[in-house]
Amino acid sequence: MDTIASLFSFITTPVSWIIVMFHKVYGVLFGPDTGWAWGLSIVSLVIVIRICLIPLFVKQIKATRAMQTLQPEMKKIQERYKNDRQRQSEEMMKLYKESGTNPLSSCLPILAQSPFFFALYHVLNSIASGKTIGFIDQQLLASAQKAHIFGAPLAAKFLDSPSKVEALNASLTDVRIVTAVMIVLMSASQFFTQRQLMTKNVDMTVKTPFMQQQKMLMYIFPIMFAVFGINFPVGVLVYWLTTNVWTMGQQMYIIHNNPTPGSKAQAAYLERLFKHVTHHGKVRNRREKAMIKAIVAKGRDRNEYERKFINGLNKAGLAAQSDGSVVKSESAAAAQAQDGTTTTVTAPRRQQPKRQTKAQRQSGRSKAGSATASPSLNKSDSPQAATSGTARKAGPKPGNGTRSRAQSGQRKGPQRPKSPSKK
Repeated sequence: MDTIASLFSFITTPVSWIIVMFHKVYGVLFGPDTGWAWGLSIVSLVIVIRICLIPLFVKQIKATRAMQTLQPEMKKIQERYKNDRQRQSEEMMKLYKESGTNPLSSCLPILAQSPFFFALYHVLNSIASGKTIGFIDQQLLASAQKAHIFGAPLAAKFLDSPSKVEALNASLTDVRIVTAVMIVLMSASQFFTQRQLMTKNVDMTVKTPFMQQQKMLMYIFPIMFAVFGINFPVGVLVYWLTTNVWTMGQQMYIIHNNPTPGSKAQAAYLERLFKHVTHHGKVRNRREKAMIKAIVAKGRDRNEYERKFINGLNKAGLAAQSDGSVVKSESAAAAQAQDGTTTTVTAPRRQQPKRQTKAQRQSGRSKAGSATASPSLNKSDSPQAATSGTARKAGPKPGNGTRSRAQSGQRKGPQRPKSPSKK
């Protein structure tokens, strides 16, 4: 660790200058030789570094969003080469190269602050060895050696010998308890940060090799920090615990206000947004307006949570516009959803007619027959009526063996003439 820290000795001067400037401020409030003055100086160093890294963090978010736009293409590659893992990885890397994205962009903040981390380690190691470094002169060196954080010296380590700890005016028990608690908190905060990223802010509909790597790192990083933490001075543990807490809070803010499409965080965000919009009838700020605008622009490519949000607005009598605003629709039943489907209202169930008895059916037929035989119809209007009338007048001839239609039970219609040979 000392060899690696010496490689970043070029940045120890600005790091020591920042610590000294903050120490002057906190020394007036808490005393120059107290652990609060030196500890808060290290915390302030972390805040300054993380503020300077905000543009890099924004770039990381943009790269992550660019990766999310490739999710459909990744899914197609997975389905196409699901039995060939090597070809699948090659096609994935080819897709990353063509789109200009990098799956390791999430590691940029850690890589960018690594020089500051090793520079601080080099400064604190020099303090423990009694050497001046950068802007820390002999007077500040003596003050830093007297500073204790909860009974542990700023430059003490978990594996320090009892004689070295006694030289710093502290007990070995206090040093190991404080360092152990800080190591556990540092590892737990790292694990929680990665876990909330993987469980809440990842589109679980698409499985990529990058997601598997992140899942492995979720368990590997805390173990690495726990192993290396026993060699970190108390001041470095304060630095790393502070930056982990900052990262965790920053991640929670992003997940709460700008979640990844298709993730559980987006489902919770759209549910909150739906309750507000339906209650107030409008959008609160530009961030929500941009979110609705992006959802409307997707059209049929919306995910399950986005379709549910749009359909819910339609049922509530609201319509999402292409500019991100929400207006009241005239008819929620006929409002067309933005994904091309139409929200319809279920038609009332048609009632089946009551079953009639046999007597009712016979009476209905008799009424229909009497209506057909009403005198309003002229007999001369139909040739069949005239023929049937003539047949009724003439009647059956005696001795010809014929019977009436009602007696014979034959169907209605003209009778087939009998063969002359049978007469």
